[in-house]
Amino acid sequence: MYKVFIDGREGTTGLRIYDRLVKRDDLSLIVLDDEKRKDPAARHEALNAADIAFLCLPDAAAREAVSMIKNDTTRVIDASTAHRTEPGWCYGLPELGESFLEKLKTSKRTAVPGCHASGFISLVYPLIAAGILPADADITCHSITGYSGGGKKMIAQYEDDARSPLLASPRQYGLTQQHKHLKEMQAICGLAKAPIFCPIVSDFYSGMAVTVPLFKSMLRPGCTAEDIKKTYQSLYTGPVIQYLAQADEGGFFAGNALSGRDAMQVTVAGNEDRILLLSRFDNLGKGASGAAVECMNIMLGMDPTYGLDL
Repeated sequence: MYKVFIDGREGTTGLRIYDRLVKRDDLSLIVLDDEKRKDPAARHEALNAADIAFLCLPDAAAREAVSMIKNDTTRVIDASTAHRTEPGWCYGLPELGESFLEKLKTSKRTAVPGCHASGFISLVYPLIAAGILPADADITCHSITGYSGGGKKMIAQYEDDARSPLLASPRQYGLTQQHKHLKEMQAICGLAKAPIFCPIVSDFYSGMAVTVPLFKSMLRPGCTAEDIKKTYQSLYTGPVIQYLAQADEGGFFAGNALSGRDAMQVTVAGNEDRILLLSRFDNLGKGASGAAVECMNIMLGMDPTYGLDL
């Protein structure tokens, strides 16, 4: 039986991971009492006793947690931004290809992708890897998410009976183009420059829809929308990420369609001249806790979908 410790269990992602794992009989959870969960000595002991340590912490605390591990057996799965582009860390999106999957199987240090980044990278990385889209392309990304992506504080704001009327409207943020996911979006895809990124939070609890619009002229000569569809169709065969030839609902693409699930849908819309790359999933599922559990399953040699709701 594997021993698992969730450092930061009280946060949104930590709670979702705990709720999934506590039901499993193949795992033994190391749980600290409330008065000890921030105690350095107690955390040090728990981190070094665990076979798998999930870090659901702010970046600085995640780095501190890694520094506390003094053995070569504890395997870390970090849900923070801290290590997503760090050398020696595995990027936990195995559906991108065999090299990502094989690295994850033996990884001692795995970074869970950011939610917006998961959608963007699932759309852009395969096209650059296949030579369809040049790495120096000028890319724009729009991404709409449910308010749970903002954590407990934002959830409380949206669910307050006396909330501001502004919260009833979709709200764009990251206006300075300094969003924390941009670094991994550029690095993992191998882009020459960061995309213009327009994240939007809206008045629904969970779910996410990511859109990357392309002109045909942005593709390499001879490449078409059909080449993009064939690339996704070949790569995303499920069970977690699946390409769908058509995923809209009568001309609409709902951001909350996969709320509560751990799957991701990828599709292509638009026309030959103006192409829309679309990805949707749950920001708390494949965008956070579901992805973390999938990574653990693979690292432990289990069925990747064990404990997931697809």
